[in-house]
Amino acid sequence: MSKLSLALATSSLFLTQLPPGSYAELKPLLGLPKDIALQTDFSRPEPLKKDVWQQRQHTRWKIEDGVMRGIPSTKEYQASISHHRGLEPRISCPATPPEFVAKFSIRFIDGSETPIAPFVEFGHHIARVKFSESGISLIADGESVKLDEDRDFRYVPGKWYHALAELKGDEFVIQFEGGPTLYGKHPRFALPVSKGGAGFGVAGPRGGKVEIDNISLCTVHAKTNPGWAKSRAAIPSFKPTVLKAKN
Repeated sequence: MSKLSLALATSSLFLTQLPPGSYAELKPLLGLPKDIALQTDFSRPEPLKKDVWQQRQHTRWKIEDGVMRGIPSTKEYQASISHHRGLEPRISCPATPPEFVAKFSIRFIDGSETPIAPFVEFGHHIARVKFSESGISLIADGESVKLDEDRDFRYVPGKWYHALAELKGDEFVIQFEGGPTLYGKHPRFALPVSKGGAGFGVAGPRGGKVEIDNISLCTVHAKTNPGWAKSRAAIPSFKPTVLKAKN
């Protein structure tokens, strides 16, 4: 069996091992899944492992009711400092491989949208997907540039979103079940990320909650998915927009 055939076979195996969920129709476009780094449906309540999950800004997370649920920091903590107060539930997953295929389900409950949150990101301030009532956008490199957007895909509080995100080299793509596919290419994606800011990350609405379920993180083979060129051509093009000057 050739290396490419083996990679395709491994990709199919990865897909069959994914937890059940309505994101089952989403298939990798850019990468060929290799080894599973993390896979859980949060069905068993247990303490969060610090080498897998980092609760940020003293926000509070736990596994309960079959999901991982996050809420803001305590009122006492918020009153004790002037910044990074944990007004929105935030968490990151340093167990995410540098290049990956990631499937997950997420919903944002209650609270209010801010100019920054809610979002999911991959690498702290590196590839960020901002949910908004005015659309969804892919923002990169310290929120300095918008690489893609879809103004018809409106954020709805309390709704489950099922997604498949991929990063390989300087390219990033994320698909939403029943929704758009966002794509971006940026040199920052290919650079190393500090351990403290690595991996899949989330920030919820201000004063609200976040629930995450059915997450699978996988490394990828060196070769790009052989169908990527065709898949890339089918994604609507977007002219990157500079949002702010880099320092």
